[in-house]
Amino acid sequence: MTHSDDNPLTIIEPSDSALAHVGQVANHYAAQNVLTDYLSRKADNTIRRQAADLARFVEFLHQIGEQAGVELGAALVAFARTVGTFPGGPAPDADAWHGVTWGLVEAFRNWMVAQGDAVGSINVRLSTVKAYARLATKAGALSPEELAMIRTVAGYAHKEARRIDERRETSRRGSKKSSAVRISQKQAKKLKAQPDTPQGRRDALLMCLLLDHGLRVGEVAKLLAADLDLKAGEMRFLRPKVDKVQTHKLSADTLRALHAWFDSGDSPGTGSLLRGSRKGGALTNSGMTERSITERVRVLGEEVGLDGLSAHDCRHYWATYWARKVDVLRLQEAGGWSSLAMPRRYVEDSEIANEGMA
Repeated sequence: MTHSDDNPLTIIEPSDSALAHVGQVANHYAAQNVLTDYLSRKADNTIRRQAADLARFVEFLHQIGEQAGVELGAALVAFARTVGTFPGGPAPDADAWHGVTWGLVEAFRNWMVAQGDAVGSINVRLSTVKAYARLATKAGALSPEELAMIRTVAGYAHKEARRIDERRETSRRGSKKSSAVRISQKQAKKLKAQPDTPQGRRDALLMCLLLDHGLRVGEVAKLLAADLDLKAGEMRFLRPKVDKVQTHKLSADTLRALHAWFDSGDSPGTGSLLRGSRKGGALTNSGMTERSITERVRVLGEEVGLDGLSAHDCRHYWATYWARKVDVLRLQEAGGWSSLAMPRRYVEDSEIANEGMA
């Protein structure tokens, strides 16, 4: 701000054109970093899942392109790959989204329904496409008007999903289940009662963590030996999905399994709490991965008559059990959910409509 020589009280502001120019330069540099900034805030699992969602979108574009005799989505192929390799590769190029319209996004949703994709997967993939469309708009590859229309493409609510599955010819695609495997208390007890062997003691502790504490598979994989306090009977662990550290008091079964794991010398002194195992049952020196946990839970489930059992089914069992005993806020806190929507669903599922009337 300056004053003129003729009139020292006259204020001369910088020109609007200069400010506009600086603003456009700032927008240019911000646009270049919008995708990198977004991905740097996401967990590795989220990035991998989003890359897979984008690959499904590309698959759709390829199929409709073949029907029309043209190639569609070539730039988005490279985009999905760079998302999947972040941060190891180059930054994704938002220009790949140029030409994406709300009509294509809606056709993608309808195509997934016809293909038999699980409704939950459809909703997640649609959310991913919308998220990247928003980022592409900030980067200048899509117009705000097109983004507004893309946002109007809606997924399916819980009740709508049931109607969709009832009416479409191909109702399921892939191995993802439409509903959780139901675990009885008797089966849960058997899952926690494993043989007194190194692998059996490991498996007993694994199933206790899943069934008695409702941990997600990623949370179990990240548990360290130092996270468990035998004397206090507690474990302190990170919930990456909500970026929160929690302390759980160990159940009686978990505490027994943990004592057996430590007292036997099976537990590593440092590093991952749970050790991997080979086909013969011998333990390895490396920790269990999410994939190995998933496979082991499946095998243990088959042994008690539960086909296709997953770690998430165990979390479902835990949440449904405690929804009958504690209020929804307590369930939300213990389960590590960021909103009340999911714990409320478990409470609703566990309610008996004629409680006290029979």
